[in-house]
Amino acid sequence: MPVAASAIYFLNLRGDVLINRLYRDDVGGNMVDAFRMHIMQSKELGTCPVRQIGSCSFLYMRISNVYVVIVVSSNANVACAFKFVVEAVTLFKSYFGGAFDEDGIRNNFVLIYELLDEIMDFGYPQNLSPEILKLYITQEGVRSSFSSKHVDRPVPNATLQVTGAVGWRREGLVYKKNEVFLDIVESVNLLMSSKGSVLRCDVTGKVLMKCFLSGMPDLKLGLNDKIGLEKESQLKSRPTKSGKTIELDDVTFHQCVNLTRFNSEKTVSFVPPDGEFELMKYRITEGVNLPFRVLPTIKELGRTRMEVNVKVKSVFGAKMFALAVVIKIPVPKQTAKTNFQVTSGRAKYNPAIDCLVWKIRKFPGQTESTLSAEVELISTVTEKKSLTRPPIQMEFQVPMFTASGLRVRFLKVWEKSGYNTVEWVRYITKAGSYEIRC
Repeated sequence: MPVAASAIYFLNLRGDVLINRLYRDDVGGNMVDAFRMHIMQSKELGTCPVRQIGSCSFLYMRISNVYVVIVVSSNANVACAFKFVVEAVTLFKSYFGGAFDEDGIRNNFVLIYELLDEIMDFGYPQNLSPEILKLYITQEGVRSSFSSKHVDRPVPNATLQVTGAVGWRREGLVYKKNEVFLDIVESVNLLMSSKGSVLRCDVTGKVLMKCFLSGMPDLKLGLNDKIGLEKESQLKSRPTKSGKTIELDDVTFHQCVNLTRFNSEKTVSFVPPDGEFELMKYRITEGVNLPFRVLPTIKELGRTRMEVNVKVKSVFGAKMFALAVVIKIPVPKQTAKTNFQVTSGRAKYNPAIDCLVWKIRKFPGQTESTLSAEVELISTVTEKKSLTRPPIQMEFQVPMFTASGLRVRFLKVWEKSGYNTVEWVRYITKAGSYEIRC
């Protein structure tokens, strides 16, 4: 694996070194002079975060009034280096009370040196979890006067975390009521032609969890994904009755998920962090269920008038409803006056964005609403040009509906004490980039 850092520098906005740490001997101690002279003084700080000077590469980020600069001379993993910086800053903030600035570094340089020795070894990142490091680096940082965040005290009994087995959860958690909240939140991205054909469509989703469970529970999540159901049927040696299945693309998991078990059994097994976290993200490009269909008709009546007719149909179930529906219909900049007729909701002309804005507070399923508008334009002496029509944009939220068809088949919680748990599952679909050409 390529190294992430040969040296790391913390500089203020003038280029003065606040603190630095050399991890390898392949770069000189005066490399910061090259960064100050060739990058900071050349006014090119905002052009690219990766610059090469001679045989060395400089990777830098600005956080507050501090530049964090990583220097490497070999084939470094740039993504790993920037990830290290982000995680390290988060670690420092947890010690400093939520602030990371020049004053915080000057007041805590002894603590920072101790942390830098722990979080990187010979250029390779190590454990950057604040929960684990606070177990054996118990020194408290000098908190900034602008910070009011509470600094968590380390947990006394945490041998498991020190070994790195489960670094995202501490032992000894106890709740009177053991609950798990699971939200599937999806964003629909659509580009549709004026004739109703879909030009581009996909769904990006994420599974959010909020766990209030005692002890060290082991959770198992089952979804109606095609690969997982096929693997389950093979293991059980019998066909599975699953109904509709979907194919998940570009799946990424939280670090708590057991990837070995997922690769072998295609099941999502994990020991969850305490509180709220994002379990997984996914993307779906096939078999998308569009929640709305929009049918626009725009007619130009001479040089000074337009007729706009937009019909919106909800395709989801009749027992469901959409909330906060907003349809933005672009009109020419020279619009002078508008008259509306809507079957539901309210509409108005917003000259700041050159759009007719149609808002519907609650849109039931299997229904349709229409907007009819007469638009009067300011007459111009210039030759009439064909109007460039930006697409109609739509915003909405549909509770208990998933455009991908993803469903939770089961959520099992096992803990050695055998307590009972309450599981809550919720689905939400909202508009990402929902556009219809007109």
